[in-house]
Amino acid sequence: MHHFVKGNFGKVLLFTLYALVFFPLKASPNGVTLQEFIEKYSPVAMEEMRRHGIPASIKLAQGILESGFGNSELAVNANNHFGIKCHGWGGGSYLYDDDARNECFRLYDDPKQSWLDHSQFLLTRPRYAFLFELDIMDYKGWARGLRKAGYATNPRYPQLLTRIIEEHRLTRFDQKAMDMSAQRPANMPRSSSEGNLHTGKREDFAPVPAPGPRKERNNNRIRYVYAREGDTPESLAEELDMWTWQITRYNELEDGRQIRPGQIVYLQPKRRRGEESYHITRRGETMYDISQQYGVRLRHLYRRNVLEPGEEPKPGQKILLRGRAR
Repeated sequence: MHHFVKGNFGKVLLFTLYALVFFPLKASPNGVTLQEFIEKYSPVAMEEMRRHGIPASIKLAQGILESGFGNSELAVNANNHFGIKCHGWGGGSYLYDDDARNECFRLYDDPKQSWLDHSQFLLTRPRYAFLFELDIMDYKGWARGLRKAGYATNPRYPQLLTRIIEEHRLTRFDQKAMDMSAQRPANMPRSSSEGNLHTGKREDFAPVPAPGPRKERNNNRIRYVYAREGDTPESLAEELDMWTWQITRYNELEDGRQIRPGQIVYLQPKRRRGEESYHITRRGETMYDISQQYGVRLRHLYRRNVLEPGEEPKPGQKILLRGRAR
């Protein structure tokens, strides 16, 4: 990623970026307008939001800021719209003076590859993991978080992203992406619980879906499908055009857990907290069951309830989904 404030080049680039944000730019040197850039790349930004939980507004704003809406040297010569350096990259490379001379940047065959790789870059770097626990519509939180995680050294990076988003109404693409996603069911899915928190009615785990097109649903603002007989991380990844590691990580299957028919399988990372306040456990129910039921990461359930990893709740125990036990 570019570090905007180093040396004379940094000053020129920073001025250019401020001009981009604060002045109406009608056309770029190669004749592509900012509006054309937004129209061209908003579909991939929305699709990546639906697939991976990265706000489309943030992705578009970063693409605009990092590439001068497709007209920087890296964008033109390397199809690199996000200033991503090589960092173990196995593909082609492009040498470019940034913080030092001849730094290695990723070279892509097509600009869209840069947009897809940007998602993988954020998903696979632990320092960005906390971003996926933010509200997906919280573009200001994402802007601050990217700066905090070290995506750029410019202290005004969050303000620059935020101004671009607001000046060009990029949040409309966030809303459109959410509208395209499957609507949240009227009742949040439950594993066989002793009772609904508010009504006391029992809502059993969904039956194993019948063969046919797999319907995507939404729980705790996370996309998911129901597992069928014979599903594995590998088969689901192939069917849903995802990576195996995504199915494994999003559903915390790293410890040898198996996918069971009828189980919720998340297609995006689970969150830090649930939409409801707490859950009352039933006999035989595990912390992992509760984690999947509410779309809350397992480690956060343990922390909220002051339990040791691996410790299981007792029947009738109140498990907090928000807040923290005293």
